[in-house]
Amino acid sequence: MKRIDKLVLGAFIGPFLITFLVVVFILLNVNMLKYFDDIIGKGLDYWTLGQLFFHFAVFTVPTALPLAVLLSSLIAFGNLGEHFELTAIKASGVSLVRALLPIFIFVLGLTVVAFYANNDLVPKAALEAYSLLYDIKQKKPALDLREGAFYNGINDISIKVNKKFPDGITLKDVIVYDHRKNDGNKEVTIADSGRMQTILNERYLKFELFNGFNYTEGASNEREVVGQKRNKNPETLSRSKFDKTQVVFDLSSFQMDRTDKKWFQNNRIMRNLSQLDGDIDSVSREVMGQRLTHYLYRPSYFSFYFRKDTLIMPREVLNYKRYRDSINSLPYRDKMKLEPQPVAQQAATPPPVIKKEESKKEEPKKAESQPVARKADTDKKPNTHKTAVKRRDDRDFAKLNTVKKKPVRNRSRSKPKPKKVTPVIPAVPPKKIILSDSAFQAKVDSIFLKEPAQDVWQGAANMARQVKSQVQNANTSIDNYTTELRIFEIQWHKIFASSFACIAMFLIGAPLGAIIKRGGLGVPFLVSILFFIVYYVLTMQGEKLAKQGSLSIPAGVWMADVLLFITGMFFLRQARIDARLFEADFYSVAADKVKRWFTQKRKQNKVQPV
Repeated sequence: MKRIDKLVLGAFIGPFLITFLVVVFILLNVNMLKYFDDIIGKGLDYWTLGQLFFHFAVFTVPTALPLAVLLSSLIAFGNLGEHFELTAIKASGVSLVRALLPIFIFVLGLTVVAFYANNDLVPKAALEAYSLLYDIKQKKPALDLREGAFYNGINDISIKVNKKFPDGITLKDVIVYDHRKNDGNKEVTIADSGRMQTILNERYLKFELFNGFNYTEGASNEREVVGQKRNKNPETLSRSKFDKTQVVFDLSSFQMDRTDKKWFQNNRIMRNLSQLDGDIDSVSREVMGQRLTHYLYRPSYFSFYFRKDTLIMPREVLNYKRYRDSINSLPYRDKMKLEPQPVAQQAATPPPVIKKEESKKEEPKKAESQPVARKADTDKKPNTHKTAVKRRDDRDFAKLNTVKKKPVRNRSRSKPKPKKVTPVIPAVPPKKIILSDSAFQAKVDSIFLKEPAQDVWQGAANMARQVKSQVQNANTSIDNYTTELRIFEIQWHKIFASSFACIAMFLIGAPLGAIIKRGGLGVPFLVSILFFIVYYVLTMQGEKLAKQGSLSIPAGVWMADVLLFITGMFFLRQARIDARLFEADFYSVAADKVKRWFTQKRKQNKVQPV
C-alpha cells in the first residue's frame, strides 16, 4: 500500500468510527423517545435496560451506516482539500479517482458488512427488542405509594397513606380496602402507623400495621328469602381492634413474564432473505388459490343465464391450475393403497377351502330381462336376512319371466340335457315426442312470459345478494394477501437497497468534500443532513407507492439509491474538472453568460432583414 493510500484511509477511518457511534447514539435516542412512557416507572433493572438498548442499537445499524459514510467522507475530503493535500496529490500526477480508490474498496467492505447485518443481525435484534418491549409494556408500574392518594396497582386492593417518611418504609395513617370478594367496600383496615417492605425476592408485599381497627360488613347467618323484608335479615358489622397485625399481598403481577418469541417472528422486519423467500412463495400461492377458486366457482353463481358461458383464465392462474393439478395427480399419494401384497405374506396366507357340496352346486342363470338394479344384490354376502329375502325374490322373479317346456323322455340311459331358459323380451318404450323449433320456442316463451310469484322474486334477490357477498369477500381476501405479498417483497429488496446505499452515499460525500474544501463538522454536517433527509423522504415515499401498487416494488425501493447514485456520479464529474459549484463567483459568471445571451437575442430580433 502506498503512502497516499495510507494518508487517505487514515483521514477517513477516524471520522467514520466517531460519526458512526454518534449517529447510532442519535438514532437510538430517537427510537427510545417513542417508548419513553412505556419504560419509565416500571422498576426495570439495569440488565433489562441494557438488553433493550443494545438490541435497538443493532436495529439502527442499516440506517446509521450510510449516514456515517456520507458524513465521514465529507469530513475526510473536506480536510484534505482545506489543507491543500488533495491539491498536492493531483499535482503529483494522481487523479482524483485513484485517490478515491482505497476508500472505495473500504466502502465495498462496509457494504458487505451492512448486508450481513441486514440479513442476519437486524432480524434477530428486532425480534429480541420488540418482544422485550412488549413484555415491558405488559408489566405493571412499580409500587409507588403517594401521600394523600389511593394506590390501585395491586389487584383488588386499594391503599391510601396520608404521610410517607423519607426512608420509604414507615407510613402514617394507613387505610386498606380489600375488594377480593367482589362485594364492595365491606372489608376495611385502618391503622395509625405501619411499615411496608417487600419479601421473598420482591414477590410479596408485607404490611406491619399498628394501633388500628378492622371493619367487616356482611350478611346475617340466616338465609334471605325472596320477597322478604330487609329489616328481618339485617346485615352485620364486626369491628376488631389490634395493636399489631401483618398483611401480605401478592406482587406476582408486578413481575415481568417473557412471552414466547414465536408470536413475533412472523413480522417482516424479523425475517431474513431465505425466510422472506418462503413467505413470498406461500403468500403467492394463497393469492393464486383465491383467484383460481373464484374462477372455478363462477358457474355456480348463475342458475340459468350465463351458466354455460366460458371465461378465459389469465395465464398465471391457468399455469397455477396446471401446476396444482399435476401435484394432486402424483402417484405417491395412492402408492400405499395400490401397493401389492408381499410374496412372503401371500405364501403364508392359506388358500380358501371349498367344500365338495358347494363345488357341485351351480348358480341359476339369470334372465336377461332382470332389472339391472338387482344385479348389485347378488354381490353382497348372504349373511343377513335381507340378503336372503332379496335372493328369493330374484328367483321368483326369474321363474315368472321364464317359459317352461315339457321335457322329452329318452329311454336311453344317456344324461339328461340341461333345461333351456328363454328370456322374455321386454316391452318397447314409447318414442319420445320431439317438438319442432316453433313449438319449442312457443313453450319457452310461455314459461318466460308468465309472471313470477313473490317467492321467486325473493329467491332471486337472495341469490344475487349471496353472490355479491361472495365476490366481495373473495376480492377482499385477494387484496389482503396481495398487500401482504407486497410488504414481504419490499422487505426483501430493502435488505439489498439499504446495503447499496453506502456506495451511493460515498459517491456523493467524497466528491462533494473535494469540491467544498472545508473540513470540520460545520458545513459537512449540514450537507450530510440535507442529503440524508432527501434519501429518507425518497425511501419512505417509494415504499408507500410500492405498497399501494402505484409503483412497481423494485422501482419504489431502489428509487432513492438510483437517484443518489446518479447525483454522486454528477458530483464526481464536477470534482474531476475542479468545478466551483459552491462559490459565488461561479454562479455570478453563469448569470452574466445568461444575460449576454438574452441581450444578443434581442438585438438579433430588432434587426430586420432588408
